[in-house]
Amino acid sequence: MQTDRIAQLDTIAAISTPPGKGGVAVIRISGCDAIGVAEKCFRPKSGAAASALPSRTAIYGEILSSGVCIDDGILTLFRAPHSYTGEDTAEISCHGGRLIQTKVLEGLFAAGARPAGPGEFTKRAVLNQRLALSEAEAIGALIDAETDAQLRLSAKDSRSLLTKRLEEITGELLRILSVHFADFDFPDEDPVDSSVKTTLKWLRAVKGEIDSLVDTYPTGRAVSEGIRAVLLGRPNVGKSSVYNALVGEDAAIVTPHAGTTRDVLEKRISIGPVLVELSDTAGIRESADPIEQLGVARSRARLADADLQLVVLDRSEGLRGEDLELLDLVKESGKTPILLLNKSDLPPAFSKEDLPKELSNVIECSAESGLGIDALGELIVRLFCDSALSIGETAIVTTARQMASLREASDCLAEAIFDFANDVPTDAAVSGVERALSAVMKTSGRLVTEEVVDTIFKSFCVGK
Repeated sequence: MQTDRIAQLDTIAAISTPPGKGGVAVIRISGCDAIGVAEKCFRPKSGAAASALPSRTAIYGEILSSGVCIDDGILTLFRAPHSYTGEDTAEISCHGGRLIQTKVLEGLFAAGARPAGPGEFTKRAVLNQRLALSEAEAIGALIDAETDAQLRLSAKDSRSLLTKRLEEITGELLRILSVHFADFDFPDEDPVDSSVKTTLKWLRAVKGEIDSLVDTYPTGRAVSEGIRAVLLGRPNVGKSSVYNALVGEDAAIVTPHAGTTRDVLEKRISIGPVLVELSDTAGIRESADPIEQLGVARSRARLADADLQLVVLDRSEGLRGEDLELLDLVKESGKTPILLLNKSDLPPAFSKEDLPKELSNVIECSAESGLGIDALGELIVRLFCDSALSIGETAIVTTARQMASLREASDCLAEAIFDFANDVPTDAAVSGVERALSAVMKTSGRLVTEEVVDTIFKSFCVGK
């Protein structure tokens, strides 16, 4: 991807407000002829030419399609480079009827614009260096936000924190490289301290900064993408009752008959800042019923895929062979389990000491009375969120792409530190620093392939 500001591209147009009927719709136009296209489709009431209008000033007038007035509305111009995309941009606000929006778009296309692709406006903002790629990803997350925590994590002030940290790390790596390149190119000049001891101190400090960002990813993922949690247990231990208590509604049918839940039920819920995709599964047991067998097979598959396994045991009954087999499966999976001792408001039939010592996350609860449900939520937050991170006030890595690039940078610096510490020639040792710089620049989007950019923006809505 180019790092210098590119020339304005062809002119695109799309509806930027949600599809369907509404009070007002906004149609965005951007590109080399955005103002010319807008001028063909908008006639200010003042009689002035649209191209003569001042930037960032809303002007009332008539909206035209093929020269015919179809609506009245507002035109606002944003001249390059002071626009969202960095290009000449125009926005026409019209009434929000479906047909009106379609007619305005048709007029813009007839005037020379073409339909914008998904996320194409934001992609142009990245190409024109109006946004870092990490900021663009946060905008996509902001649009898709389902929870207050996601809004805080994706808000402008929050996403700029990560950009600033990446810029600072980039500056530190450039400083280290410049010192050593100066030694190569100007050996007779008064040197800046480029001793191995000083270089190692700098490299370890920068690596520490990168590693601290990598460590924020589990929290960022839990908030932005969410975790997969599955309720497991033999039939009739109260999984569906726990499910209903967590989602806050009677979403699952609860009966005293084993095998009531035959398929996987799913719902996305927020537990504190953590977004949870919660699944209620069929009880895991041997069954001659082919439908129940299918449900059990799906339960086993969810056990393997889940980030969090919520294993429900009936505290009022003794541990059965099916319970012990499930606990063995959970131990073998290597995932994060929480044991829920349901019906703990009844006389207990077993104690915590009877449970495997490896499974230490245990909550005594009663889905019927609500006992322990709040404690379960608090434990989930502690397991998946770093309490030292303040969402919205701390730089947090939120995507697997960012995390992978930062890990690559950390690995490259580890190699450079090893090389400098073991007297590898400086011109060879410094190559690790160069590769680390490239990886950090990929994180921010200053150095990334067009294919990666296209993949990211395919998930954006048209008009953004």
